[in-house]
Amino acid sequence: ATCGHGCKYGECMGPNKCKCFPGFTGKTCNQDLNECGLKPRPCEHRCMNTHGSYKCYCLNGYMLMPDGTCASSRTCAMVNCQYGCEEVKGQVQCLCPSGGLQLGPNGRTCIDIDECSTGKAVCSYNRRCVNTFGSFYCKCQLGYELKYTSGRYSCIDVNECVANTHRCNLHAECLNSEGSFQCRCKQGYRGSGFDCA
Repeated sequence: ATCGHGCKYGECMGPNKCKCFPGFTGKTCNQDLNECGLKPRPCEHRCMNTHGSYKCYCLNGYMLMPDGTCASSRTCAMVNCQYGCEEVKGQVQCLCPSGGLQLGPNGRTCIDIDECSTGKAVCSYNRRCVNTFGSFYCKCQLGYELKYTSGRYSCIDVNECVANTHRCNLHAECLNSEGSFQCRCKQGYRGSGFDCA
């Protein structure tokens, strides 16, 4: 079986036929499946879509049960959690729907963890970290774009000279370099390459 476009989050099952891992969809399994939009909905109260998965949480005054349902709880209502709560050994604890969120100082609301600045996020050498609410993703460094080559996705240098995205002067030549480009004034002209006289 050969899949010309590859299967990003799945495996190749036949000529250009991908079988996606759970939580992913699309012809090349490159799209996150929004489980929260499925019918029937996977969560009783509130649903938060995550990369390749989802999290359930309950309205205030309800407690998340092991099977994902929400049970009414007087103790939960008294604590007034932002995203529902759970009872551990008789103690009521507020919950955050994602590992990228943490309980705020008041113990009731959830605040974002910036995985990019805390070093929790690990991106490969030619990718940069972008923080999102409750998570993060890795994006190609500036001057690179995500392309599918030789069986995998990787960040490939953008040739600004060929793509014509350079800002070189009319009287300058464009020289591509890894992740960037340079402008050099043609013979008989002087300047920075962006300005030639």
